[in-house]
Amino acid sequence: MSDKKLSVPELSALVVLMVEADEVSNPELKERYGLTLTGNERLHLNDLKLVDSRKVKRGAYAHVLTDLGWARMTEELHAGTVPVLPGSAGAMARALLIGLQGFMKRTDHRLADIFQPRDDSDAGDSSVPATEPEVEVSTPTAVAASPVSAAAPMPDIEARVRAAYTELAREPGTWVILTDIRPLLGDATRAEVDDVLIQMNLLPDVNIVPESNQKTLTQQDRDAAVTIGDQDKHLLWIGM
Repeated sequence: MSDKKLSVPELSALVVLMVEADEVSNPELKERYGLTLTGNERLHLNDLKLVDSRKVKRGAYAHVLTDLGWARMTEELHAGTVPVLPGSAGAMARALLIGLQGFMKRTDHRLADIFQPRDDSDAGDSSVPATEPEVEVSTPTAVAASPVSAAAPMPDIEARVRAAYTELAREPGTWVILTDIRPLLGDATRAEVDDVLIQMNLLPDVNIVPESNQKTLTQQDRDAAVTIGDQDKHLLWIGM
């Protein structure tokens, strides 16, 4: 756990940006959650590189959780240090956090697997927090039920994927985008590669996740994604 302590308002902002999983402006934060990220809290989170902020229309700031921010939220959840209020409201929040921790341990899912950017169709009433629909898009059951889940990955293509990952990764455990992986896989067809990636995602040393900031994706990145459980995933991680 980082020794840089965060205040309750700062942690609250990180939790909200985690749930949003996308760039969100202060007016949107105010409307949806009744909070904004301004002043010293914003500067502190920017300095720690947990949040990126930029000015958008009418001088309002918009914020997005960085990779370090996602990692910090994982640390906070696993350490049980996310503060909750006393009383029944605090008990409800604590129970939800415990349930989230348990789900992640049972399924080996990461926060970026669970929380995804809003769909316009999900936005509906903007006064309703995005937490419930965002959690619903997680599809561990669909992945487990995949008809190829019981099969071992095709050895030759799996070896090519692992070799391409090793060539591109700066160090073990680095996230590599599938856009860079696919051109290194030789004459394997798109369908063959997708089948192998789906199977590899079930292995203990492999994780394939969506890009948390969808606005950074190019059309090429979107085309290179593999669909797992009705969700497009863009980044590959292999524990070497």
